[in-house]
Amino acid sequence: MSLFKHEARQFKFDILREIAEEAFADELVEEKVQEYSRKLISGTKADFRCCVYKEREILRQRARLAMGKMANDAVDYNPRQIVQVIEAACDGCTIRKIQITDNCRKCMAKSCMGSCNFGAITMGPSRAQIDYSKCKDCGACARNCPYNAIVVTERPCSQHCPVDAIRWDDDGIAIIDEKKCINCGGCQAACPFGAIEDISWIVPVIQLLRLKTPTFAIIAPAIQGQFDNATLPQIKKGIKELGFTEVYEAAIGADAVAYYEQEELQEHIEKGIPLTTSCCPAFVNMAKLHFPEQYEKNVSTTVSPMMALARKLKLENPDHGIVFIGPCLAKKQEAMEEFTAVDYVLTFEELAAMLVSQHIFCEELEPDPSDYPSIFGRNFAQGGGVAKAVGEAAKEKNQVEFKAVYADGCFECKKQLLLMKVGKFDGNLLEGMCCTGGCIAGPAKIEPPNVTKARMNKENMDHSCKNIQESLKVFDFSDVHMHREK
Repeated sequence: MSLFKHEARQFKFDILREIAEEAFADELVEEKVQEYSRKLISGTKADFRCCVYKEREILRQRARLAMGKMANDAVDYNPRQIVQVIEAACDGCTIRKIQITDNCRKCMAKSCMGSCNFGAITMGPSRAQIDYSKCKDCGACARNCPYNAIVVTERPCSQHCPVDAIRWDDDGIAIIDEKKCINCGGCQAACPFGAIEDISWIVPVIQLLRLKTPTFAIIAPAIQGQFDNATLPQIKKGIKELGFTEVYEAAIGADAVAYYEQEELQEHIEKGIPLTTSCCPAFVNMAKLHFPEQYEKNVSTTVSPMMALARKLKLENPDHGIVFIGPCLAKKQEAMEEFTAVDYVLTFEELAAMLVSQHIFCEELEPDPSDYPSIFGRNFAQGGGVAKAVGEAAKEKNQVEFKAVYADGCFECKKQLLLMKVGKFDGNLLEGMCCTGGCIAGPAKIEPPNVTKARMNKENMDHSCKNIQESLKVFDFSDVHMHREK
């Protein structure tokens, strides 16, 4: 079954499907990892790399991550670093940041040589050339070349990292600085070789289900529209078919978060201090690691929708396991925080692999009807939806109006946090979403965001009558601790 045009993502899915099938059958052993790679690459002719042996080694490292292990079996186990480099795949990216093209005319001005303070450029027989042992990648030569003959090309992973967490070793293999990384997955989504991937908890989740341990699934709002034409009730039915006791929408927690975050916002407005939202864990990580003053002063202490609902379910069912399913990698890190009520996190990719391994196709199932949250909670998945929900909560309680600013994507989040740091943020509320377009554009999505958004909006048209307070009458959070520890 082919879900992705990106061949590396399809290989990842195929590995996840194989491991899910073995785990459900209780036949998963590490010795079979090599068999998976041979099964997927059975011939002797390489399609993507120099040889099939390298391709199989890449698949072996993918299989290790899928089994919850480190990609590199020589490094210490560190599950908190969700995003990891598959070294065997990374060496395909051999580009130099500064390169001289055939446009070079060996002009008499020699602006490139004159602008280089490191003596890295000399004139060769046909064009200028760079001594990379001296080059510092400053780009001065490119800026001064009158023929635009020198190009600056960023490696995709580094280009999409907003916190400068990616470097390279002496062999050009990417290294992730764990002290800077916010696990947003931007590098993973950008890498054209699939050399950066996330560690998976698919095996322990399947073990819970196979042992018939009572387990709840919490699904992110962005799951609507991810599985072809399957409706949300059909998707919930498919997840229950895997063995989950019950399936709940995280949008239920989103209604509660909007309600309580609105109260916190009113307190901040009275003090003249702007507030940021807290639902995006990568955004919270960015503030915590790179803007600690704003994290303490401005970031909402209200927990995320995932955590709010998980706490409610744990409070009512302390012996049940809780698994969150979404498009986000940083949620896996959030689930390991001290204040967590979530046991494991799966991505949409991992859920799809589990469903296919068990021959469950959601669009063929009878819908699983259940009560639903408000449209405002479901729209947390789309960019700007969080601020709109907080605004709706304020409107329902006749609170003062406020000005919200939406930071769309990691780099805009960084910009707005910087403006907040220097006292130039123009608003009362900052909604920060590290994925451009919101959660529907998360790195572990299946469908393109525009497709998902259209399907969501169409399906939700019939459920637009319930407001946030009506939702909270059905799903009572009055006994739930809604704040994280600072």
